[in-house]
Amino acid sequence: MKYILINIFFICLNISFAQQQDSLFIKKLYQTSLTQGHSYENLRELCKNIGARLSGSSEAEMAILWSKLKMENYHFDTVYLQEIKVPHWERGTKETAWWQTDKQKNPQKLHILALGGSIASDGLLSGEIVVFNHLDELKKADQSKVKNKIVLLNQAMDPTFINTFSSYGACAGIRFSGAMEAAKLGAKGILIRSLGLPQDQHPHTGMMAYNDSIQKIPAAALSTEDCNRLATLASKEKVTVHFELDCKTLPDITSYNVIAEIRGKKAKEIITFGGHLDSWDAGEGAHDDGAGVIHCLEALRLLKSMNYQPQHTLRVVFFMNEENGNMGGKTYATWAKSRGEKHIAALESDRGGFAPRGFSCDGSASHIDWLKSIAPQFKAYELHDFEKGYGGVDINPLKKEFPEIALFGFVPDSQRYFDLHHTEMDVFETVNKRELELGCAAIASFVYLIDRNF
Repeated sequence: MKYILINIFFICLNISFAQQQDSLFIKKLYQTSLTQGHSYENLRELCKNIGARLSGSSEAEMAILWSKLKMENYHFDTVYLQEIKVPHWERGTKETAWWQTDKQKNPQKLHILALGGSIASDGLLSGEIVVFNHLDELKKADQSKVKNKIVLLNQAMDPTFINTFSSYGACAGIRFSGAMEAAKLGAKGILIRSLGLPQDQHPHTGMMAYNDSIQKIPAAALSTEDCNRLATLASKEKVTVHFELDCKTLPDITSYNVIAEIRGKKAKEIITFGGHLDSWDAGEGAHDDGAGVIHCLEALRLLKSMNYQPQHTLRVVFFMNEENGNMGGKTYATWAKSRGEKHIAALESDRGGFAPRGFSCDGSASHIDWLKSIAPQFKAYELHDFEKGYGGVDINPLKKEFPEIALFGFVPDSQRYFDLHHTEMDVFETVNKRELELGCAAIASFVYLIDRNF
């Protein structure tokens, strides 16, 4: 019994010493990020020197070249491009839209953005609008009410969800499948209420889908303020809307994921962390997802600057094409499997550059227990959200190839994200320098703890 107690004492002593080491290392990561960080200037370069980075665009190609050179300048062990094929959709000439009624003959401007993947309107599309306040209401509608009209799908995000991603998820179906449901009933076009909580004049674009067996109709997002006005008018009188979209879909094009690594002692055991380099073509993609790729680049740079020697290979991936196909994530997963690698964990930052709140886990019960066990390490940095949840779109395909993998999502404050998401407002000036730097330090610390404990 005496020797058992002595062994227990030394085990506890070793655990305490390791935790103290971790605490000091994490403190140094935060200090370095906040006083000697590169993240804010790197994000400025990405947003202001390149701008929006839609898959298949010349700006996306610029971003790939910029990213590779930036990684090489940091002298990581390896930097390379992974070839992928991506869709190539172009918005074309700026959208035009207005409304009229019998009482209001003067055209009144509307603020719209074509949804990603929409077809063109082939000139000016005009028609009476018919309003539905929920996707389910549209699905149940009589064809005679919809045929040859323009559907206005006025389903608002629920403001009572405290986490705005939950509100977004509950409403995203209107954007993805609204055009298909309207076309089934003979509609000639559709306007969907923007997926944003503010009442303003900034439309939110995003990905939508067609079914080849159903007639394709032009689809655009309408600003929330315009949506409220039209829905009110249409409840009282006939409203005619005119809009023009000049979109086109071109053949798939070659693009690349951009990858940097610090090799670990177990070189074939991989910890992946990253975000998506592409963005929609409105704004500058600052929060979605410029902040995410910069978070992860800076996290790897911070670890290297402290001469950290990892147990596993730390791999940062700037994924291409998350917004309209996820070919970067899908291709990466199958490529990783074909190389005979062992992927033990992956982390994604794709929820903006706002103040860190914690991390979520899509994994086994033991993974979630581990996540909760490290929460005390982050208490001093005001992180508190360590729960079961979602990892990210780009890393999710890894689950198919590596069923035992733990997927983690970086969780920043969510309250302002959907004010900016997929709009012209998602620009560098909306990112707070200190909040961005805190996010970089949190991710570097989290990756460090994964490497030390998995």
